[in-house]
Amino acid sequence: MIFEDIKLLLTEKFGTGVIVGEETGGLQPALLIDPEQITPVCLELRNNPATYFDFLSSITGVDYGVEINRFGVVYHLASIPYQTQLTLKISRENDRRLDNLPSFPSITSVYRTADWHEREAYDLVGIFFEGHPDLRRILLPDDWDGFPLRKDYKTAEYYKGIKID
Repeated sequence: MIFEDIKLLLTEKFGTGVIVGEETGGLQPALLIDPEQITPVCLELRNNPATYFDFLSSITGVDYGVEINRFGVVYHLASIPYQTQLTLKISRENDRRLDNLPSFPSITSVYRTADWHEREAYDLVGIFFEGHPDLRRILLPDDWDGFPLRKDYKTAEYYKGIKID
């Protein structure tokens, strides 16, 4: 199934608002999905016999920069039997406050491997995943301040008396 066929399948199933844009200029085209629809979209792409995206290769949290205050998540899906790949992206604006993390629905109910990928995006970028079964840090200590892959992150000089910078 080609990119245009997948777009048609999703708009027929979920309506025209499910796809909010597309990126076709790079090596792999991406569909920009309404963030609130990401879980049912992934479920459809996994379960539909015409697509069967049975493997979640990776999830990446993205900070698009301080100037636009936008955060996003990139999903790389693969269909092993059909030997094809698909990139999905979701994003939204956020005020960057640490007490108001950008929030997106979890897809752990669709892909079990999303558990660790979403924890990594939470740990490093500070993206909260609604409905995640165990959202906590995975790489950094529990008492670490901030999220190191954010564009506005300031590296501390010391952690528990040990120089880190």
